[in-house]
Amino acid sequence: MAILQSGRLFGLACLLVIMAAVAYYIKSAEKGKVPRVRRVAGIDAIDEAIGRAVEMGKPIFCSHGIANLRGATSGPQTLAGLSVLSYVTKKAIESNARVIVPVRQPEVWPIAADIVETEYKLAGRADEFDSDDIRFLSSNQFGFSSNYMGLMMREKPGANIMIGAYWAESLQLAETGNRVGAFQIAGTAQTSQIPFFLVTSDYCLIGEEIYSAGAYLTKDGPLMASLAGQDVGRIIAVVLGGLGTLAYTAGITILLDLFGM
Repeated sequence: MAILQSGRLFGLACLLVIMAAVAYYIKSAEKGKVPRVRRVAGIDAIDEAIGRAVEMGKPIFCSHGIANLRGATSGPQTLAGLSVLSYVTKKAIESNARVIVPVRQPEVWPIAADIVETEYKLAGRADEFDSDDIRFLSSNQFGFSSNYMGLMMREKPGANIMIGAYWAESLQLAETGNRVGAFQIAGTAQTSQIPFFLVTSDYCLIGEEIYSAGAYLTKDGPLMASLAGQDVGRIIAVVLGGLGTLAYTAGITILLDLFGM
């Protein structure tokens, strides 16, 4: 009874349902039934941003944010940014465009470099990889942003793609990119920074849209299936939230008791 009142048992049941849904969709994808994902304009525009930079003969800036990989909420955002970096690099190589990667975290620096170098190797053009384009700017938050802004003012990029965790430097970077005329695509799950990206970028990915970017861009079956499975969890949350509101309004607290609230 104590476990039930604390909400642990019910929470475990919800988690098991979500895990089962993910497993089901992955198995279905392996059999050729890949779920469809709704169109995300900001992700679709990445190819447009790369094409614009190529037409202008200017480099592409691709930032994965300022967070490390260890944060419970910020780490996944960094991974999302790195997945976009892989795609951007691949497309840039096909178009003979230059990609510059501003880096803040020392632990992410070799990972970003390896992602870019791997794409060059897969394209059979390993000798064209320039490690100097993976720029470690500063581990200090505003040291990073000031260096990033100065780099944009010097290089005048045709596209500036920023997807990851950002904090107070978000407006500084996006406004500078806007000033130099870069086609900008920005996205973050930091809700306090989304408004700044909305008003300064051509396209903005909001919240969980950044986590779907890797699956959306690669069209990988298991990744697409995992998104569908996670949507089951979101549906459960919405349904429980609605039922809980109605029940509490009617004076029924059974759902609150199940969650231990």
